[in-house]
Amino acid sequence: MVRIAAIGDNDVDCYLSNGLMYPGGNCYNVSIFARRFGVESAYIGAMANDPAGRHMRNVLLKERVDIERLRTADGITAYCVIGHVDGDRVFLNNDFGVSRFIPDIDDFEFLSGYDVAHVGQSSALDQWLPEIAERTALSYDFAVRHEAEHIGKVAPLCQLASVSTSHLSHKDAVDLALTIKGAGAQWVLATRGRDGAILLKGDAQYDIQAASVEAVDTLGAGDTFIARTLVGLMTGEKPNDTLSAAAKAAAGTCSFHGAVGYGVPIDVPVQLDMAQAALKQSSPAAE
Repeated sequence: MVRIAAIGDNDVDCYLSNGLMYPGGNCYNVSIFARRFGVESAYIGAMANDPAGRHMRNVLLKERVDIERLRTADGITAYCVIGHVDGDRVFLNNDFGVSRFIPDIDDFEFLSGYDVAHVGQSSALDQWLPEIAERTALSYDFAVRHEAEHIGKVAPLCQLASVSTSHLSHKDAVDLALTIKGAGAQWVLATRGRDGAILLKGDAQYDIQAASVEAVDTLGAGDTFIARTLVGLMTGEKPNDTLSAAAKAAAGTCSFHGAVGYGVPIDVPVQLDMAQAALKQSSPAAE
């Protein structure tokens, strides 16, 4: 069976709209989605021994994700406070807490037992990407970081390079994907939100429209798309079949709150009154 590990970021996403916090973070989400899509998965990261960290750890166990290399560190678990304005997400404030860590030789050796390791750019692990890529295939999410110098350093290491292009035209999204492929990535996935996605390999380009859904919350949809695409590529699925399945899975994620679900009452040291004030200032009515 294909084995996928994710190493890097995690947080609890705190929703002002309902007072709940949901487990999240690109790498955390990919580890859970990969397991839901039928492969073995593991998550390497760091959380505190606080209510948020314990909840996130329990969710990983419930989802049957390997947490052998999950650290418990002194401090607070990372969090992000999210508001909504006219249905759109507004990121109000965040704290990386203990989520950023320095991997050690045991982490690298652990990854060598997996077919691919996924890392997100927000994990602050870029300097260790060559170490990871020496031991297994690398999947990397550039998210919205598009600088040429960064692409030039990371793309040559990538089996799959993902990038968020929902703010770009189709032409600009394709051009960016071609740039990443030209820099050395074997596969490039450009997710485009409600406009679907583009997948490149060699001279081939595959396009998919987003699946129709009555969206409740779009948080985690991109991570879903990345995880399902990665599973498809690693299992030898036909690219068009992979993209079709990924689009349906991403639509499914939009049908519930939080990236992976499991909302519980907010229990992190965030000043919600200040966040509410920031949300009011973000509202068009405040302008």
